[in-house]
Amino acid sequence: MTQTMTESLALTYAQRLMACESISPARGSVFDTMEAMLAPLGFTVERFIAGADDPNPAHGGPVENLFAIRGKGGRHFAFAGHLDVVPPGDGWASEPFEPEIRGDLLYGRGAVDMKGSIAAFVAALHDIPEDAGTVSLIITGDEEGPAIHGTRALIDHMKARGTLPDLCLVGEPTSVNQLGDMMKVGRRGSVNIWITVEGTQGHVAYPHLADNPIPRLVAILAQIKAVVLDEGTEFFQPSNIEITELHTGNPATNVIPAKALARLSIRFNDLHSGESLVELIRGIVEPGGGTLKAMISGEAFLTPPGELSETLAAIVEEVAGIAPEASTTGGTSDARFLSKLCPVVEFGLCNATMHKLDEAVAIADLDALTEIYRRVTLRLLAR
Repeated sequence: MTQTMTESLALTYAQRLMACESISPARGSVFDTMEAMLAPLGFTVERFIAGADDPNPAHGGPVENLFAIRGKGGRHFAFAGHLDVVPPGDGWASEPFEPEIRGDLLYGRGAVDMKGSIAAFVAALHDIPEDAGTVSLIITGDEEGPAIHGTRALIDHMKARGTLPDLCLVGEPTSVNQLGDMMKVGRRGSVNIWITVEGTQGHVAYPHLADNPIPRLVAILAQIKAVVLDEGTEFFQPSNIEITELHTGNPATNVIPAKALARLSIRFNDLHSGESLVELIRGIVEPGGGTLKAMISGEAFLTPPGELSETLAAIVEEVAGIAPEASTTGGTSDARFLSKLCPVVEFGLCNATMHKLDEAVAIADLDALTEIYRRVTLRLLAR
């Protein structure tokens, strides 16, 4: 692990976490490291495995989760994040799980998504007195995966112990061109739909003896593509339906296939629900001779302007010198689950290199983010 002459606490913590290989679903050493960072700060650290008995491999279990809490009474402020990362891929200039400093950047998988943000928050806790209020960390090993046994299981755990937060900050990498230029106050929902049209296999020279499912599927997809869900709202961009896969499984040039399949991905704003969209598509698919199955990954949510977003925006401007845009763009995050408990806002590092080769974070951004998290926590706990 490469070192520098002057190391911030956030940098040290980030290096420790990034040195743990924690491809989703994460378990073991990265949680050991996290617990070792929190225990000296007076946190009660609770770790558990979820999904070990789930027979469905698509659900991504087993998953390790961590809930840490300190303080009693007063306002409860939570920080949420994930220790799992996506696979690094080939072609890195340095080893992805051997964090390396080159110039003013720290390189390694998880630098911005999102071990760097977690490191900054833990570093900020060193300057937050234990009697300031109740602080917790909601940390999963399954945000980059199916998210079945991650934050949802943590929410069940918090409900069972009666420790639900009043406010929550998720440390996803939300900044775009410079630290502080964007925060997320909501996210669109997500639903995937698989469409199947059955036919009868046969020789292409004898089409009257077969039933080609492809024309019916194409007609269904044409109707779906013509649907305009909405024009967007004050806070959300328009909802969109995308065709993401077509498949017949037919390797032969002279065979009419027995089946044609397609997959849709819908990202939707708060004018819709996942179930309403599934029923909308069903109303096109079934009359057209097809069947469908659907998976709703998350509903759209919005945290209206209020204390949490306004406090965060003010402090970002104090520290980074820029007023963050309140946005709902981008993909889904675990905030979609936490938003059911309390107001949630996402704010973190620059996202330009997340999921890419040579993922990197500016060391100065780690220190600035630490100060933002410190001030936000103190100010919100004091109210």
